[in-house]
Amino acid sequence: MDKCDRLLRSWVEERMVPGAVLDVRRGGEVLFSGGYGGAAESTIFDVASLTKVIVTLPSVLLLAQASELSLGDPVSKYVPAFRHDEVTIEQCLRHTSGMPGAIPGFRERHATRDIRQELLAQELKSKPGERVAYSDLGMILMGWVVSAVSGMSLDLFAEESIFRPLGMKDSRFNPPPEWKERIAPTEWSGDAYLQGEVHDETCYRLGGVSGNAGLFSTADDIVRYAQAWLNPEANAWLDRAWIEASLADPVEARGLGWQVQDGHNDALACGPTWPIGSFGHTGFTGTSLWIDPTSELTVVLLTNAVHYGRDNPIRQLRPLLHEAIMNSASRHRAANETNYGSKRTQY
Repeated sequence: MDKCDRLLRSWVEERMVPGAVLDVRRGGEVLFSGGYGGAAESTIFDVASLTKVIVTLPSVLLLAQASELSLGDPVSKYVPAFRHDEVTIEQCLRHTSGMPGAIPGFRERHATRDIRQELLAQELKSKPGERVAYSDLGMILMGWVVSAVSGMSLDLFAEESIFRPLGMKDSRFNPPPEWKERIAPTEWSGDAYLQGEVHDETCYRLGGVSGNAGLFSTADDIVRYAQAWLNPEANAWLDRAWIEASLADPVEARGLGWQVQDGHNDALACGPTWPIGSFGHTGFTGTSLWIDPTSELTVVLLTNAVHYGRDNPIRQLRPLLHEAIMNSASRHRAANETNYGSKRTQY
């Protein structure tokens, strides 16, 4: 993994990212783990849109598994004020709801606005199910559905149904003040860098808890989550059938929540050579999680790239790193298989 190490060191030295943590595993075996730019494996990051697949998606699936909702249900069944009765839960998870990507002017962080009412007032941009269009608003709606069905706020449901069962002890929304010194600062805001306060403005105005963003976590916790997707039988948690359903029949590289490598999209953060069926997601702050279920390879990359502003190169850097990781992991696997075959022949 020397090339991966060199890449990350050069990115920090060249001020492309201020810091990073990388964790690479196959079958649970650590192939590489390290921190850069002052970040350590215990550093907590604002993971931004990874919230969608680490919290919102499994929350909905767990409720569906318990027969408390159906993916084909209209969102308005659980959020009556949502007036687009034709939009379903599954469409929101697949980003085919037709909802806009964001609320106009959403970056006005400290403006006094009723975000819930503004979201509910949005018109559809396309017919539901017609096309894929990434939407924070659809995932925010999913967080509201989880709360309506479970009777709990999304953060409490996540703590009881995801973090605690999987041993994710450093994951939560609105982290407490005593965690602050461990949290990587994100963007400059007013007179200080945000540190422990969610970067996403819409989530911030919703109190720091939302279906689209707001989660703070560590590489170790995210690895635990990734392993639960690879080996669901090891946890009394989400059944494999729901995991497989989330990844089946991707449309424009979109499954339920996840991006899925379908061989027809060269713009994924994992790069073009990751195997078909690999799945993952990214976060605007500079984070990503990618999983190859065939080789059981997991890659967690956490950075606070927005510390240098929003015009940072993380979108271009992530594919380079993931390609290098896949090449290194493939060579490592081939070498192990050759050594195993040689030993078996000698025996």
